[in-house]
Amino acid sequence: MSSARGSLRLLEKCINMRQLKQAHAQIVLGGLGENRFAISRILAFCSDPNSGCVAHAQVLFRQTKQPTICICNTMIKTLLLKGEYTRLADIYRQILHDGLLPDNYTFPYMLKGCAHLRDSQIGEQVHGHALQLGFDFDVFVGNTLILMYSACGKMEDAHQMFDLTPQRNAASWTVLISAYSKLGEVGAARELFDQSQVKDRGVWGCMISGYVQNNCFKEALGMFRDMQLAGVKPDEGIFVSILSACAQLGALDLGTWIHRYLKRVGFTLGIRLSTALIDMYLKSGDWALAIKLFANMPQRDVISWNVMIIGLATHGDGRGALELFAQMQREGFSPDETTFLAVLSACSHSGLVSEGLREFKSMKAVHGIEPRGEHYGCVVDFLSRAGLFNEAQGIIAMMPTSSSPSEKAVAWRALLSACWRHGEEQLAELAARCLLQLEDHSGAYVLLSNVYRRSGRHGVAEGVKKLMWGRGVAKPPGCSSVEIGGSVHEFVAGERVHRQMSQVYEVLHAMSHHMDDNGATCTSDETIL
Repeated sequence: MSSARGSLRLLEKCINMRQLKQAHAQIVLGGLGENRFAISRILAFCSDPNSGCVAHAQVLFRQTKQPTICICNTMIKTLLLKGEYTRLADIYRQILHDGLLPDNYTFPYMLKGCAHLRDSQIGEQVHGHALQLGFDFDVFVGNTLILMYSACGKMEDAHQMFDLTPQRNAASWTVLISAYSKLGEVGAARELFDQSQVKDRGVWGCMISGYVQNNCFKEALGMFRDMQLAGVKPDEGIFVSILSACAQLGALDLGTWIHRYLKRVGFTLGIRLSTALIDMYLKSGDWALAIKLFANMPQRDVISWNVMIIGLATHGDGRGALELFAQMQREGFSPDETTFLAVLSACSHSGLVSEGLREFKSMKAVHGIEPRGEHYGCVVDFLSRAGLFNEAQGIIAMMPTSSSPSEKAVAWRALLSACWRHGEEQLAELAARCLLQLEDHSGAYVLLSNVYRRSGRHGVAEGVKKLMWGRGVAKPPGCSSVEIGGSVHEFVAGERVHRQMSQVYEVLHAMSHHMDDNGATCTSDETIL
């Protein structure tokens, strides 16, 4: 008996499934195979994302006679952590069949599973049971009900659950703010944030992340400054979000300040944070520092490699991107769809046609990755840029029938753009016609108009522009931003909303006069902005 109890203690020391199975065997031989603590511990170990085994957990659970609600909860959690969401309902039915009462652990686990499956039908049944058993006022059950309804797209029900939760905590606000952000309703998310009675780091981080997800980068930076003034210290997730905003805005000063701050306070640069810094430096133009950071990373993942390859591609170093791709594979990393998108983009930016075709063919043949519309679009782009229009049309014809209209539009747009560069008027008309069948976007009209203008047919070019306006297709205004003193200033063509716009125009007029005095020409200030 003492050896069996020793085996129970061994469970706490297991680090892999082999050791766990050995300890389990000793427990069974010692007569403690039905010991509830042992069963719970074994099931809990099986839920480990790295070391666990859901199959072993399922066999053990099936062999357990009269499992307690605690054991059932542990099994549900195991399936949840392992992503086996479709099997949760079977365990829940067994709980009800055996006459066990679900508790405040059962309901949150089940509702999280329903959220992953986006299955409101089962979720509503679980909700009904929670009401019957008096758990409707439990804050943890309430929060997961908000999560479940919002994940299933039932925002009215989610908000109603939020309103009915009597003791809301920070997680309550975070779940609903996140839900509205994912739907693109940033205004509603911000309104909730402002109403929040508890603003911990999670709530701040959720709102900042919501802004970044919805491309509201300036607002994200403003929220970050407000958070600092409130005395709330950021965590890794917040730093990653802010560095992403800095990368998109080219806010190198703020990004560099964050990097120095992280060093000063001794913040550990994990894979996510290092990758975010590399991405920020690449997009802000400090290529050398990005390469240095990447070289010094003690650990990398596929995302790190992808970011670096994309960065090299964007800077026109196609050869460097391909060398990095080869190094990635030598170090044992398997490329994914994003990797190949980066590699093909690098070939397109650098005119590496044969290399691009080789890597495109290797996607399915060597790596078992089915190319998507974006991959075909990249191939069409580098073939068209090289003037290989027949080959480019052949690639478009090869695109799978399952490709979405937007994916097909990418390929035709690449072909149309190359026609403008090469003066291929007849093919441009075909490409524009096919593109407009897929999307009524200003880009097709503008590119076709430019093709006609290049060939000297200005009247036809103006006719295309008038057709675009007549159909009510608007051309998105140009936008640029500049960082000065840690603040990002944004300018949109045709707008005069910036508080220093009068001073900007004064400088532009002065520059224009200076250029005229020196024999240069300058477009009007309206065109510049």
